[in-house]
Amino acid sequence: MFVSNLKKKIAFLCIIFIGVLSLIPQVNASQLKFSVEPIIPENQNDLSKTYFDLRVKPEEKQVLKVHMRNDTDKEVTVEPSVHAATTNINGVVEYGESNTKLNKTSQYNIEEIVKPAVKEVTIPANNATDLELTVEVPKDGFNGILAGGITLKEKDTHEEKKKQEGQGLAIENKYAYVVAVVLNESETQVDSELKLEKVAPNQVNARNVINATLQNTKPKYMNQLSIDSKVTKKGDKEVLYASKKEGMQMAPNTSFDYPVSLNGEKLKAGDYTLSMTAKSMGETWKFKKDFTIKSEVAKAFNEKDVTVKKDYTWLYILIGSLLILIAIFLIWFIIRKKKKEKQKREEQRKKEQRRRNAKRKRNAQKMKQQERNQ
Repeated sequence: MFVSNLKKKIAFLCIIFIGVLSLIPQVNASQLKFSVEPIIPENQNDLSKTYFDLRVKPEEKQVLKVHMRNDTDKEVTVEPSVHAATTNINGVVEYGESNTKLNKTSQYNIEEIVKPAVKEVTIPANNATDLELTVEVPKDGFNGILAGGITLKEKDTHEEKKKQEGQGLAIENKYAYVVAVVLNESETQVDSELKLEKVAPNQVNARNVINATLQNTKPKYMNQLSIDSKVTKKGDKEVLYASKKEGMQMAPNTSFDYPVSLNGEKLKAGDYTLSMTAKSMGETWKFKKDFTIKSEVAKAFNEKDVTVKKDYTWLYILIGSLLILIAIFLIWFIIRKKKKEKQKREEQRKKEQRRRNAKRKRNAQKMKQQERNQ
């Protein structure tokens, strides 16, 4: 976000959140113990801008200064660093620390041209100091624009580190000022060129996407970039997935992955085609690229996607089969039990019949014996 200091004209100083949290908290200057203001030099292209927008010359050497003030009662140590401008997955240019690097089309990296004079600067309590950065333009000069940013981050003190270790903190929130730096040698315009490098399945925030890697091959900003992309089965016209986005920007000589969301659907193995129309400042590029999703890749991503509805068909079949087997067993058990009970009753009936027959026989023999005795 852009931060303006009411006492100083600071319009392009960014306070960025550096860490591993997925949610970015609201940030303001009060969360930092120091304030910064770039000291604009005479070779500034536009004096109304409060970041460094400089016209330079081949072999030129220059010192840039950033005024830093500490209004706290303790000294503050600041670690400066310079990073090339990059483009993030949302089509937004970032000037601070980033895992994204310039692509191979860049003539020079601003990190090699603009360097902090020191690794760290200590600002005394309730005092101010200036940070110096050296600018050394290559002998052969460069075409177009070199863009980056000066990151000014507070160094952790020994006490803070000890406190964090004592509290067992696994995540550390850090904030920093970022002052943009843009260098050019002339007003000569460079032609725009956009390329589609590759298309492949991937994930964004644990959600399946088709990534189209776009490359800005020229040393110029690509402004007001809009993209309309569609994914179909190879050789088919039915659109499976689509994405439109406007108002994006790409930093000079950078690449970024433009994601086409699957909206919670599973990746399926097969051959596909991505068709894309990109527009920027009156220019249009049309791309069409085939790509393949392998079954093992689809399976791996689907298992990690938090929005994909899991297929429990096999589990339902297993449970159903078990229930059927249990039902069959119970029916067999009940029939067998009833059969045994019936057999037992029949045996008892026959036993009782034999007992009665034996008794009648004994009585008959007794009566015959009595008759003979008479």
